[in-house]
Amino acid sequence: MSPKTIAMVAACVGVLGATRPASAHHSFASVFDADKPVEVHGVLVEIRLQNPHSWFYVDVTDPDGKVVRWGFEGSTPTSLIRSGFKPSSLKVGDEVTVKGSHARDMSKNEGAARSFTLKDGRTFIVGPLGNEPDSKY
Repeated sequence: MSPKTIAMVAACVGVLGATRPASAHHSFASVFDADKPVEVHGVLVEIRLQNPHSWFYVDVTDPDGKVVRWGFEGSTPTSLIRSGFKPSSLKVGDEVTVKGSHARDMSKNEGAARSFTLKDGRTFIVGPLGNEPDSKY
């Protein structure tokens, strides 16, 4: 293959790659309501340390005994690690209390997590603070 042909193929691949749809990134305020604090207690069932945001899933038993799954967005994995969080800090099966801000869509069991507190009292900050009054977590 001639250098000119290789250059042409590379240019075509570059153009095709550039037309791929980009994943949208959102602002906190567009998805979560900092004025709607949420706190749930349950069992951690899934942890996704991935970009652009980590996700944590918690099974919560409601007052009627029905188990409801909540999803909580957290910071990026690198931000979590820089703040002292390790992939082993939380494990599937841990009993946790999650504090954060509810999703703007109140019909969803979702939120932006601020902190996770384990049964033994250890707390991990995993996201932004909402507008909770006098909250250290």
